[in-house]
Amino acid sequence: MGSLLERLAEHEAGARERVERLREQIDALVAQLTEAENALTRLEITRETVLALAAEDEAEHAADPVLSQPAYRHILTAFEHAETELRAKDLCQALGTGLAPKQIEGMRAKLKRLVGRGILTEPEPGLFILPRPETVPNPR
Repeated sequence: MGSLLERLAEHEAGARERVERLREQIDALVAQLTEAENALTRLEITRETVLALAAEDEAEHAADPVLSQPAYRHILTAFEHAETELRAKDLCQALGTGLAPKQIEGMRAKLKRLVGRGILTEPEPGLFILPRPETVPNPR
């Protein structure tokens, strides 16, 4: 009977070790789950904020009759995809509106109108760009 009790004690000790390992794994998983849930919450808040800001921008642009015109929408789309500043001639070429002086001057007038509304900036005469939001350095 002594041998049976020893074997039972060994099995019991093994079971206790397994239970302890499983509890440690559960604790680690709970910590990971909490971290993932917190990250998800932050992302959901960020999405809501971005959507609210986008709605404000849409409302602001919808109120401007100039921006509701297709020609201005095409211009802004071209600027959103441009990586550098554009000149009126470059924009005429990109949009396929023609390169005659009449088309270039018409484009320049549209670009100046967008600068006047604060939608584009003109860092140098004849050079236009969408203002990029300033990146705020991380205070860490």
